[in-house]
Amino acid sequence: MTDYAVPDHYRAWCWEQGTSALDLVLKSVSRPVLQPDEVLVRNHVAGLNPVDWKALGARLALWGPGQVPGVDGAGIVVAVGRDVGAEWLGRRVAYHQSLMRPGSFAEYTPVGLRALIDLPSTLDFETAAGVPCPALTAWLALAKLPSRTGDTLLIAGAGGGVGNYLAQLAVDRGFAVTAMCNERHWTRLRAMGVQDCVVGPLKTGEALPDTLQNRFHAVIDCVSADHAAALAPALKANGHIVCIQNRLTEWPDPPFTRCISVHEVALGALHQYGDDADWRDLTTAGHRVLACLAEQTLVPEESVIRDFRDLPTFLNDLEHRQFSGKALIRVTSVKEA
Repeated sequence: MTDYAVPDHYRAWCWEQGTSALDLVLKSVSRPVLQPDEVLVRNHVAGLNPVDWKALGARLALWGPGQVPGVDGAGIVVAVGRDVGAEWLGRRVAYHQSLMRPGSFAEYTPVGLRALIDLPSTLDFETAAGVPCPALTAWLALAKLPSRTGDTLLIAGAGGGVGNYLAQLAVDRGFAVTAMCNERHWTRLRAMGVQDCVVGPLKTGEALPDTLQNRFHAVIDCVSADHAAALAPALKANGHIVCIQNRLTEWPDPPFTRCISVHEVALGALHQYGDDADWRDLTTAGHRVLACLAEQTLVPEESVIRDFRDLPTFLNDLEHRQFSGKALIRVTSVKEA
């Protein structure tokens, strides 16, 4: 292993027990022994995502005490495993980490080479750290859909982080996009090219308005499985419904009626089931997103940044919807770098 000066121990927020972000403990952890195909990233910024609080208490993965959470980060490669070329040293990268590996809530994170996304030279770490989970989820959702220019698409929950990228990437692909979300997001989404906006999400038990029925080639739902099922009547014949939050447990239509296709999206599943070709496609897409952000042809969420010491309270605030915008943690200051 070739490396820069890396300490034997460094700070990390660790899960010991409980399901609250406030239960995280700041500890000194040992520098890991890298696998042959891994690098060590000195994190400058970590991105916070809903999956980070949902995973606490080993709800999404079998964790033991001392697990470092956090799936998204951006920083500099400071060490490489024996099968990784030395040219990676010093590279500025972003990444999406497996829930089963040490995460980004630390000063350093070991990351598989295939998960690294190169940063454009003009893009800052703050913007980059906010990209992987929401933007790559949006890309995977759209990859499920065949499309022709002008095909109609309804995005439910379009005001959130995934919806921000879904709207822009879908417009770029030529979809005629309708956004379902709170009215406070409508001006921003229309500026991104969204053609129509409707109030949503639907309340529990609320029927889909007649004006939305049998209207869309595809629906992408960012709300819940039950909400996705309630939107099935919005689809035209041979339409598609994509679930981002959970999955449909029952087929929404009788056989041989509208003949719709149902899809699910789980970015984290690629860590277990994706092969190298899948990861090349994913990181290539990630690099394109970062390049568009650097060129200002793609708009990120508005950033809300706090210091490393505030991570547990900030993650708790994210769970309880205490703010709007993309939650970011500054791990390494400019002076420290």
